[in-house]
Amino acid sequence: MRECASRTKRFRCRSTPGKWRVRELLAHLGTYYAPYSTEAIQRPWDADELIQAVGLTEHADKKIKMLSGGQRRRLDVAIGIVGHPELLFLDEPTTGFDPQARHEFHDLVRSLSNGHDTTILLTTHDLDEAEKLADRIVILNGGRIIADGSAEELARRIAGQDQVRWTRDGQRFTQSTTKSTTFVHGLFNQYGEAIGELEVHRASLEQTYLALVRQAESGQGQASARERAEVAP
Repeated sequence: MRECASRTKRFRCRSTPGKWRVRELLAHLGTYYAPYSTEAIQRPWDADELIQAVGLTEHADKKIKMLSGGQRRRLDVAIGIVGHPELLFLDEPTTGFDPQARHEFHDLVRSLSNGHDTTILLTTHDLDEAEKLADRIVILNGGRIIADGSAEELARRIAGQDQVRWTRDGQRFTQSTTKSTTFVHGLFNQYGEAIGELEVHRASLEQTYLALVRQAESGQGQASARERAEVAP
């Protein structure tokens, strides 16, 4: 918003968002958070530092309407965190991204979570994205929580075992185990450099998700889902 004046009255009129430049928009929005600054959390985030954090330094003086889709999404995140939030909600943040933009955005999310003490609640249908980014995953089906845990914890609930594959002396071997790291360590202790083409396969989050949904829809997961729903805050 900008304030417009005439000789007879003062009134507010709406600015066109695309005409803002990246730095000036973030600096302007940051002024709204200054009264909420504390010794523990300084608000707002310095505009130039924020622009660098989201990877828009080269575009700081560019008008918003000139940004690409991926750059606009980075700006969206910058707007969301300019007040140094302790909790950030991201709803389907990479929809429409090309692979490179998605990869860069994932790096940004990790940086926010690991380096800036921001808790991020991300909703997504991209299970590969959830597996890469989330420390804790909650799966919903029919409005109920049917699973809650890390990707590895959820995979073990369904698959139970990892598949270890390797070659030795021209032969191929496969072993199922719940302790793949220990098994592989023992394998190399015993055979050393004779081991080749080693692979350890764990159930993907997508496989886990499909199995959990099938369980829930068949009624097998209803009891545990009901228990989790009852204890959820």
